[in-house]
Amino acid sequence: MSVFYVTTPIYYPNAPPHIGHAYTTVFADVLARFHRLTGGKVFFLTGNDEHGLKIQRVAEKAGKHPKEYVDEMANLYREYWRILNISYDYFIRTTDPYHEKAVKEAFNYIYGKGLIYKAKYSGMYCVDCEKYYSPGEYTEVEGKPHCPIHNKPLEYLEEETYYFKLSEFKDYLLDVLENRDIVYPSQYAREVASKIRNEGLRDVSVARPVERVWWGIPVPFDDKYVIYVWFDALMNYLSGIGYPNDKEKNTLYWSNAHHIIGKDILWFHTAVWFSMLKALDMPPPRRVIVHSYLINKGLKIGKSAGNVISIEELVERYNGSDGVRYLLSRIFNTDKDSEVSFELLDSIYNTELADTFGNLVRRVGSLALKKMGGKVYKRSIDGNVADVISNSIGTYLDAMRSYEVSKALEHVMNIARYANQYINETKPWEKSNPSKELYTLLELIKVATILLHPFTPMASSKLASAFGFEIENPVNMEPGKTERYTITDAPILFRKIQVKQEG
Repeated sequence: MSVFYVTTPIYYPNAPPHIGHAYTTVFADVLARFHRLTGGKVFFLTGNDEHGLKIQRVAEKAGKHPKEYVDEMANLYREYWRILNISYDYFIRTTDPYHEKAVKEAFNYIYGKGLIYKAKYSGMYCVDCEKYYSPGEYTEVEGKPHCPIHNKPLEYLEEETYYFKLSEFKDYLLDVLENRDIVYPSQYAREVASKIRNEGLRDVSVARPVERVWWGIPVPFDDKYVIYVWFDALMNYLSGIGYPNDKEKNTLYWSNAHHIIGKDILWFHTAVWFSMLKALDMPPPRRVIVHSYLINKGLKIGKSAGNVISIEELVERYNGSDGVRYLLSRIFNTDKDSEVSFELLDSIYNTELADTFGNLVRRVGSLALKKMGGKVYKRSIDGNVADVISNSIGTYLDAMRSYEVSKALEHVMNIARYANQYINETKPWEKSNPSKELYTLLELIKVATILLHPFTPMASSKLASAFGFEIENPVNMEPGKTERYTITDAPILFRKIQVKQEG
């Protein structure tokens, strides 16, 4: 049995999740559901990153203790993931006692190897990134240093801190990035390797003084400091699978770890994380899958850009979680940024889900009820139909195993298009006993429905029940093996949305 461990970034709960969070989380969920469908042993981890100065300030502004604030936000995030039908196995929080203990042990372990030391820092700092910026790393706006990610002024800081000897891992990182197939797509590995070669590696601060940031995990040997929020957060990928106590679980899942991240946190998930793991005498993850940005009105979607699309708006507009999940997967891209607009999403939803697939299901179900009393028995299917099914399953599996979910959905829709062409050519409504044609169409619909299951689990399960078949592992599925279909309903799975004309 294959093992698949998949993680999202743990989200900073300074605001409710939006389409950007959903984009990443739905992708991880689709991969988790696909691996379960194909017989894998899956562990899916998501959660919230609850420490640090940004949370401390947001809570203070709201007049709450940070713990009260993050408790409320954890419930809110869980509710949004429930609305989107996210099938995570564990929702981790960095305030979990087990996680805090694991972070302290890891910090102590690395300190014991002489890889953490105390020194003075002076320079620029971004609160939103929770990161120090050296000259050359930040942008300048009207002569003032600005964060290149958040486009906000940096704060000048001077303080003693603890550093992690990141600079010692240069050769190791270059070897991992250039010679091992871990970062996908590989262009991102080249990007990080190029930065390391051109700029070298500076040691990174891994602690903050309590007088400035008190909301965090205390440094185990110096209570005047808390552990840097990124060191704390990255450790969730290990503590979530039992590190350091449950060695069996940790070993089983870690060798098959797949991190899903946006490209804005690439550096932390490669240069910093791989070095931390090496310092802990652990290998890097199996994969770091990096996706591009969602763009709206020419800017990366985000609270600061003011172009956020809410999850509520998406779920309401596209008639529930399945429509949203399909659309986010259909526009998913690892190579280049995806421009997203309601005009684009409406078009995909109506054309593919409502018309190509949904209308097909409705027509075939209605015909089977009317012509055959809902019972369609096994008939031979033409060789070219069998080839379409077998080829489509093969190309779908290849795409899913390569994380190309949008391409996988194209292959599913090709089955539905073929079925629509077949029904129009064979005209089963004109025949007194169209059992062969309907059986063929039901076989095509069954395959498409099963392949859609990781994306649209509710609609797929509803249709399987209405048409009398099981959601099964597609890997060894052969066309023409279903003995009987018992159709009890011709459901409207995806109600077409009315597109309002502007002006």
